[in-house]
Amino acid sequence: MVSRHVLDNGLVVLLKESHSAPLISSWVFYRVGSRNERTGQTGISHWVEHMMFKGTEEFPAGALDKEVERNGGIWNAQTSFDYTAYFETLPADRIDLALRAESDRMMNAIFDPEETESERTVIISERQGSENSPMFWLNESVQATAFRVHPYHHPIIGDMVDLENMTRDELFEHYKTFYSPNNAIVVAVGDFDTDEMLEKIKSYYGDLPTSDLPRDFVRTEPEQNGERRVNVERPGNVAFLEVMYHAPAVMNPDWFALAALDSILGGPSGPGGGNIDNKTSRLYSLVESGVAVQIGSHLYMSKDPFAYTITVVLRQDKTLDDAETALDELIDGVLTDNPITQAELDKAKKQARAAYAYATENATGQARWLGYAEMLGDYTLFTNYVEKLEAVTLEDVNAAAQQYLNRRNRTVGRFIPQELAHA
Repeated sequence: MVSRHVLDNGLVVLLKESHSAPLISSWVFYRVGSRNERTGQTGISHWVEHMMFKGTEEFPAGALDKEVERNGGIWNAQTSFDYTAYFETLPADRIDLALRAESDRMMNAIFDPEETESERTVIISERQGSENSPMFWLNESVQATAFRVHPYHHPIIGDMVDLENMTRDELFEHYKTFYSPNNAIVVAVGDFDTDEMLEKIKSYYGDLPTSDLPRDFVRTEPEQNGERRVNVERPGNVAFLEVMYHAPAVMNPDWFALAALDSILGGPSGPGGGNIDNKTSRLYSLVESGVAVQIGSHLYMSKDPFAYTITVVLRQDKTLDDAETALDELIDGVLTDNPITQAELDKAKKQARAAYAYATENATGQARWLGYAEMLGDYTLFTNYVEKLEAVTLEDVNAAAQQYLNRRNRTVGRFIPQELAHA
């Protein structure tokens, strides 16, 4: 059972006892990600995440790497569209190290100017590494075309011009603004007593001061009133097709109907979904027919309305027109003479249960998903995930298909290898 607590300084605490192994996973989620970034500061949340590993007075740069390893644990961090998160998974009797380190980093990161400039090179190299992938260029262009107003317009890594020009003071101001207990969620899952763990967390975090959070930076994306298209021409050996449909936020009841539809079309989504084979999905027929060598879909769990994306990797002897025609025929069939069936929905629900079990098999996965769900709106989004999906009806699924998989709601992107662009 999960218990939820709110400290006097606004810190949200989620605790779940699990005595299957003598381990505890502790996560800290901050309600800030690329969703909160303004033009000129894109990528700032991810860069700040990097700077959190550059030390405090209590834990100088490199000290925590050694301490966590010496105590038999693992640690890492991640930045997404909607959040930034840090975690440690340690033997249960060593968890104080994680609580002490993260409460310290919440307030006392140094942001040394030389370290900041050094990390600029690392971040730029990370973006350049991503640019080696044709799919990075295609997805960036499709997303920017689909979202013209909302900050989901830009990638989490940020635009190169911003990475080259942001200052240490901008990074530090971002950190001091958003890294505070009243903008954070602490999650612990593992081998502990709930009352004792709550007291531990209070002792480390309870006296930390709050910050004056700015008004949430959200520019609502207007309704799309017609199909949009974008071509990307760059060096490459393979052509790609990406189709992005606007989709509801995860707290919208329609999201679960669309999640069921995604499971049927492209394979299970949601917690653990990416670990189940998609060869029995409808979209896989494009591989079986020889149009594609690979195909997949993804429905984002997001705070604001975001996207449902289908990606096709073409066979070299097929054209983008071939791929788009085949995909259109499949989607049009779902909307007209070949709607989703009860048998397909039942199978999707069965796969969702298996995927959920995979996602919750260890303390680290459980803690991550609990914090993610709470950050999106409510931790019960995760604990009741299977039940919410089970409640979806066949009528719900086919209604979601009609509402969201229409052409006026989509952006079509084509990656055209340069040697083919003008052939």
